[in-house]
Amino acid sequence: MIAIEASILSADFARLGEQAREAEMAGVEGIQVDVMDGRFVPNITFGQGIVRALRGVVSVTLDVHLMIVEPERYIEEFIEAGADRLFVHYEACTQLHRALQTIRELGSEAGVAINPGTPLSVLEETLDMTDLIQVMTVNPGFGGQQFIHSQLDKIRCLQGMLDERGYSIPIAVDGGIDTTTAPLVVNAGATVLVAGSSIYNDRASVGQNVAALLASIKV
Repeated sequence: MIAIEASILSADFARLGEQAREAEMAGVEGIQVDVMDGRFVPNITFGQGIVRALRGVVSVTLDVHLMIVEPERYIEEFIEAGADRLFVHYEACTQLHRALQTIRELGSEAGVAINPGTPLSVLEETLDMTDLIQVMTVNPGFGGQQFIHSQLDKIRCLQGMLDERGYSIPIAVDGGIDTTTAPLVVNAGATVLVAGSSIYNDRASVGQNVAALLASIKV
């Protein structure tokens, strides 16, 4: 089963609740909230209040992607705000295993995200604490970037590593996902596709854009 998630980083910020509901009605499996602090990445976006507000208007999975330094400091606050799944970046965590353990103990699913320049080897010692791995197919920080095709090999290698070690951890991808790249990442082994600008744009409605994505991977 392939899941599409809508990244509200590309939504109309003046209509976040409405646009999140539009994506839910269109058939996405989740909403991803990209939390940026202007330090780990060169942009500032959302906080706990946005997560709490969205939790009140959508019933699909609410993913919170922490692109911030010292994410351990904010784990409890985002889970209390309503996050079903919390992603921390390997590159931002000094104690990745402890962060994942804390997320799980607080009742949320624990996800790890890795940047395009980060090798898969950094994940090996925390697979037993990981519920989802998110491969960044752009360098994080801004929406609307071009897909980095070299990450397709990383997705394939990650799937091979998981199979070899006997783990059935889903692989998510985030960045540059559209009707052209979606089938590529699915063929490489991804099962959760996070899309932003291809869902929220002026070319068609949110419903039409989600339908086009689903059609491209023949879900």
